[in-house]
Amino acid sequence: MAGRQDTKTKILDTAELLFAEHGFNETSLRTITSRAGVNLASVNYHYGDKKSLVRAVLSRYLEAFMPQLRAELDVLMTRDEFTMEEVFLCLKAPLLSLNAFRRNGAAIFMQLLGRGYTDVQGHLRWFIVTRYQDVLSLFTTAVCRANPALDPETLFWRLHFTLGACVFTMASSKALSEIAASDFGRSAETEDIFDRLVPYLAAGVGAEVDQELAVINQRTINAG
Repeated sequence: MAGRQDTKTKILDTAELLFAEHGFNETSLRTITSRAGVNLASVNYHYGDKKSLVRAVLSRYLEAFMPQLRAELDVLMTRDEFTMEEVFLCLKAPLLSLNAFRRNGAAIFMQLLGRGYTDVQGHLRWFIVTRYQDVLSLFTTAVCRANPALDPETLFWRLHFTLGACVFTMASSKALSEIAASDFGRSAETEDIFDRLVPYLAAGVGAEVDQELAVINQRTINAG
C-alpha cells in the first residue's frame, strides 16, 4: 500500500511541476512518466487519463484553499457593510497558507490557475465551478454587496481582469521581489506583495461603471 501511495504522490508531484512550468497542453503523459520514473500504466491506474491528472494536481491546492476562503467570507458576510478591499483581503490568509502546505505553494497555485485559462482547459474551469460553486457564489455575492452598482456583464469582466492580475502578480512574486530589491533596495515578501495588490484590485473592480459604459457605447456608435 505504501509503495502505491508513493508512486501516486510521485506522479502528482512531477505533474504539478511540469504543468506549472510548461503548461497543460505542452506537457505529455510520456514526459511526466519519464521524469517521475514510472510507467504509463501507473498513471492510468491511479488517475485514468490526463484530464483527471490535471484536476488531481489542482485539487490538492483547492482542497486547502477553498474551505479557508469560505470561513473568511462567512465572517465578513455577518457584517452589515464592508469595502471591496475587505472582500479581497479574505483571500490573503487562505492564499498565504499554501506556502506552508507546499514550498512556494501560493505561486504554484496561481501558475496552475493561469495555465487553466491560457491553455483553454474548459474541463478544469467546469470542475472548479461545479465543485466549489458555493464558495465562488459567496465571493461574488460579497463583491456585489461591496459595490451594488456592478451589473452582471461588468462584474464578469472585472472579476476576470482581477484573476489575471492576481495570477501574474502572485505567480511572479519571486521575480518581482528580486526586481524591487534591485531597484529600490527593499525586499518584499509574498505578504507584502499581496498587500500592495489589494488596493489596486479593489479600485479596479469598484471603478465608476457609467464612465466605462459610456466609452464602450461610444466605440459601438463609431463602429456603426
